[in-house]
Amino acid sequence: MERTINCLKSYSEIVLKAGLKPETAVCVATSSSRDSKNGQAFFTRVEKETGFRFRVISGEDEARLTFQGALLPGTSTENSAVIDIGGGSTELITTGPGISLDIGSVRFTERFFKNDRSTPVTDEEFWACQDAIDSALAEAQAWREKNPQIQNLVAVAGTATTLAAWHLELPVFDAAKLDACVLTRGDVHRMVEELKWRTVEERAQLPGVSPGREDVLLAGALILWRAMEILNFPEAKISTRGLRFGIMSL
Repeated sequence: MERTINCLKSYSEIVLKAGLKPETAVCVATSSSRDSKNGQAFFTRVEKETGFRFRVISGEDEARLTFQGALLPGTSTENSAVIDIGGGSTELITTGPGISLDIGSVRFTERFFKNDRSTPVTDEEFWACQDAIDSALAEAQAWREKNPQIQNLVAVAGTATTLAAWHLELPVFDAAKLDACVLTRGDVHRMVEELKWRTVEERAQLPGVSPGREDVLLAGALILWRAMEILNFPEAKISTRGLRFGIMSL
């Protein structure tokens, strides 16, 4: 909570320096805020200390807005699905009904991987995490069967863009190059295997892996790979866009 408050204070300063007012910003909160018991008290404090007024959106709204924002120019809405791997949940979204699963990079890192930056995860930890992901994704198989026309998978959010940046060996974030990247199922599988045997400290040295992402990247990559495997998507197009583009329609 303190880290979030400090981050939002820095954002508030940016807004004020631009001659704008924080209370006019469109601010939304997602999975973790929906789950928390003290969310209202926290956002009251946020507004008092930063001026930002947050709206906690539903999983359905999050999915719809993410889909609207994620698709790149020229991408068909009718045969595309967006996968949004967040910290607490993962959404699979189309123009029709989507699905939200309680599997996320932070949630599953905390649940399955011990907090040890100097040793790789164990086989037992890895397989337990994969089994839990596969069990959750079993709920999505009926959704996939109802949408056989979906051929394109578009992957958004930090896990996807970090994997793409590593794949491209980007020294700095480059939205244009990331938006042109396509990862095959084999690409993601190979990255999962490499992350598995590396320590968290070693992952931080990989090209394209930004600070703070290295500890949760394995769980996020594992979610993406298993989703592509179980739901039969041979490749994923990467998009740096997503919810923040979609909320412009609010």
